Amino acid sequence: MELSRRNLLRAGLFSMAAAGIGGTAACGGSGGETAAAGGATELTLWYWGGGLSDKVVAEAVKNFSKITLKPSVIGGDFKQKLVTTMNGRKFVPDITGIKGENIASLLAESDRFLDLNTLGADKLRSQYVEWKWKQGSTTDGKLIGFPIDIGPTGMFYREDIFKKGGLPTDPAEVSESMSTWDDLFAAGQKLKKAVPDAFIVDTATGLFDVAVGQGPKRFIDESNKFIGDQAHIRTAWDVVVKALQLGVVAPKTDGQDTNIAMTNGKFAAMHGAAWMALDIKNGAQGTEGKWRVAGTPVGPANIGGSFLALTQQCRDPKLAFEIITWLLSPENAAKGFTDSALFPASPATYAMSAMTEGDPFFGGQVTIEVLGEAAKKVPVQYEAPADAAVGQPFKDEILNVWTKDKNPDTAWTDAVASAKQIAERQGVS
Repeated sequence: MELSRRNLLRAGLFSMAAAGIGGTAACGGSGGETAAAGGATELTLWYWGGGLSDKVVAEAVKNFSKITLKPSVIGGDFKQKLVTTMNGRKFVPDITGIKGENIASLLAESDRFLDLNTLGADKLRSQYVEWKWKQGSTTDGKLIGFPIDIGPTGMFYREDIFKKGGLPTDPAEVSESMSTWDDLFAAGQKLKKAVPDAFIVDTATGLFDVAVGQGPKRFIDESNKFIGDQAHIRTAWDVVVKALQLGVVAPKTDGQDTNIAMTNGKFAAMHGAAWMALDIKNGAQGTEGKWRVAGTPVGPANIGGSFLALTQQCRDPKLAFEIITWLLSPENAAKGFTDSALFPASPATYAMSAMTEGDPFFGGQVTIEVLGEAAKKVPVQYEAPADAAVGQPFKDEILNVWTKDKNPDTAWTDAVASAKQIAERQGVS
């Protein structure tokens, strides 16, 4: 199973009434000093469980007390509920979250949202990692999504299991000695000889996501041409196939079995985003102090991370943008990391005490020293609106190779053929 922080954090209940529109627009101001114009005013904020720090949101409600800020935690399919509400043109939130996996498709409908650069966001651009800013921008330079968090990847590993296997255990030494996929796989083979039930790769499909994310190109280029059959994707595919053939990938797990695998050491290493730390802490009970974080072999990718946006129906864009920037200020971004494992998109935050303290769960390691550097080095990738749909057949076929022993070359041919069909239906040439 591919772990997702969203599956482990609490889910909110969807309430249209909680997002109801009422009152009149407020005039702009500064924080709690904002004054209402013509009586009671209200702005609504939608996000999903774990999408923002609930503590920071509660503080925002108090800070902007001269207006009514009404946050709603939306459960279920967030994008579907947002789009359905926008289509109905009633109860549309003023401020809304956008998940990282949905940003590309919603950028294609940018007229539903305000260009945040017109409200001053462009003056803040230098404070954020460039690749994340571009991810929330249209090709013509409009900023639709203001960065909430990012998902720079690392290798989360069991220090005690590595020690049993005769592998390096210090994060710096692990990063250096396993700097390529071949190095990692060789270490995985050595580990299995000493600890037969331990695997150095937790999931084949997750490994594919990381490998694809390490380069500048994905499945569709900026001219809307399908490029999923080119060398960069085949290289990522071959990385996964080699890991499977060498026997260093754990058997597929689901649900509670995944937590058991994290706890008993079957997952000696896990490759994923910074937010995976919370998954491990929640699922690997009784393993505090045994985990460490090293760099991703070859280089970092990004998985996940989200945005805040203002809808076209926003009743006071100036004030709403002020609320966004307050929620995501460096200080509050650091709180979001502490409260909800939301990894900040602003490098300035990485030097704050909330980020630089040793983490007892990771043996006192200052994990930002690994993940912060990874965040700065994630490559800029163009993600087309149809990218996720076109890329899915590759993951489906990886799954077939992993769980059904399908011939890798046959699976590749089938993945490319299926992806091309989906691309054509999506209007990709």
